[in-house]
Amino acid sequence: MLLTITCTPPEGAAWPATDLGFLLHKNPDRVQAFEQSYGTAHVVYPEASAARCTAALLLEVDPIRLVRGRSRSTPDFSLGQYVNDRPYAASSLLSVALGAVFRTALHGRCDQRPELAQTALPLRIVLPAVPCKGGPEAAERVFAPLGWTVIAEPLLLDPAFPEWGDSHYVRLELAGTIRLADALAHLYVLLPVLDGAKHYWLAADEVDKLIRAGAGWLAEHPERGWITRRYLARRQSLVRTALARLAEVDDVEAEELDAVEEGGDEALDPTDSGAVAADWSGSGPEAVGNNAGPGVPAATRSTEISAAEAATVDATASEATSAAEPAATEGEDRAPSLAVMRRAEVLAALRGAGAHRVLDLGCGEGALLRELLADKAFTEVVGVDVSMRALNITKRRLRLDRMPERVAQRLTLLQGALTYTDARLRGYDAAVLMEVVEHVDEPRLGALEYSVFGSAAPGSVVVTTPNAEHNVVYETLPAGKFRHSDHRFEWTRAEFADWASRVAEQYGYAVRFGPVGVEHPEFGPPTQLALFTKATTDSSTRGAA
Repeated sequence: MLLTITCTPPEGAAWPATDLGFLLHKNPDRVQAFEQSYGTAHVVYPEASAARCTAALLLEVDPIRLVRGRSRSTPDFSLGQYVNDRPYAASSLLSVALGAVFRTALHGRCDQRPELAQTALPLRIVLPAVPCKGGPEAAERVFAPLGWTVIAEPLLLDPAFPEWGDSHYVRLELAGTIRLADALAHLYVLLPVLDGAKHYWLAADEVDKLIRAGAGWLAEHPERGWITRRYLARRQSLVRTALARLAEVDDVEAEELDAVEEGGDEALDPTDSGAVAADWSGSGPEAVGNNAGPGVPAATRSTEISAAEAATVDATASEATSAAEPAATEGEDRAPSLAVMRRAEVLAALRGAGAHRVLDLGCGEGALLRELLADKAFTEVVGVDVSMRALNITKRRLRLDRMPERVAQRLTLLQGALTYTDARLRGYDAAVLMEVVEHVDEPRLGALEYSVFGSAAPGSVVVTTPNAEHNVVYETLPAGKFRHSDHRFEWTRAEFADWASRVAEQYGYAVRFGPVGVEHPEFGPPTQLALFTKATTDSSTRGAA
């Protein structure tokens, strides 16, 4: 099987095309061979000039080596182990070779040309034969959202008999201006996805590989659920772990990352009928993220934008944290995610305030609502969101049609924007703004403040928001980037304290602050919480919430 990567510098570039050799850590003047357990990988340069340079990865696969050591009693022993397409079609074998031969380039490191390693290069990638059971459209749908111009040409089943039609293989050509490390990561993940199979046993560390290789792009991909399931060979335990880890740190519900699938796989690959995700609505709070879902950015910004505009997710911080954590061994309990800890702190603050009638403002898809309903101390629970889609998902996930009447009577769902006053929200014991304020355009914060603290004026208000100082802990979160693509700002602890103290003084509340999540000794907790309580004096106190 063959992969070629061609780089053609733009006119006036200060670097020659042969610098591709530095980035790949392979000298264009040499032919190199790398032994693999299933064959030999060769790296050659068919052309290498200042104007144009092509690196080729040629993988010679020995099908006999693939089955050496297996007994006839193994379930997959058959003639197909010896007669197959593996020496010719780009599959997970090429992905493994790419990760081994170009490991340093895949990680984006190059000591000789560090600036070039971080530069988007004009690249052209060609794979003569790629198994793609979803057809050319599947290749287009997985690569095009990543910035590639895709040419996927179906290959005839037999050129001598064109009437037999096309095979499920395509000649794939990708062109785009993309960092080399990103291009390799796309191939590393998506080649086995298009094939729909892996030629080795999947262990738990396969999730770590996916999270690392997908950092910065997988969580935003419109086909991320399908990609995750195919990459993990539809092993549901691994798929759920991967989707939860993509969701666990930032403002992302598992549903937003397709943990609860609403169809769509068949449109991509009609043959993939087995790749249907389970409904997590009854699997407990650990299976989902916090209470921000596809409609939440719109709701939390409290402006009249569409849910589609706000649905894009940047889970870079989540990926960074997940990649840095060691994988839990089988049977070992994973530490609760930040989303779970955040909801626990909010519930503790509400109980401490003695609240019984609670508003969840920007409720999204109902993760916090579910936990509020599980506690009989909360006698009335109201979820508010601007997105009807989010509210409809909430109804389904909470199973309102099956909910006991005495529980359903405690819940009300309202559509509304938080920058507008709403008489229906007055008179409640407490309101929650969990990961909401950072989605609001700063010029409109004043409107939200008046709507919640001035007009609705509940007895207590719980606000959580990311701590911007903690962002440096996430190794793969680029400097200056927010944790979520829809965040309008992220406050430091001092900035949050200034805002909360001003609001408390303006609307007659006292405010206390507390951490959420594991605190860093220098950069503080990942999330910060403020508990506002109707003040009996004009002073605000500071302490633990």
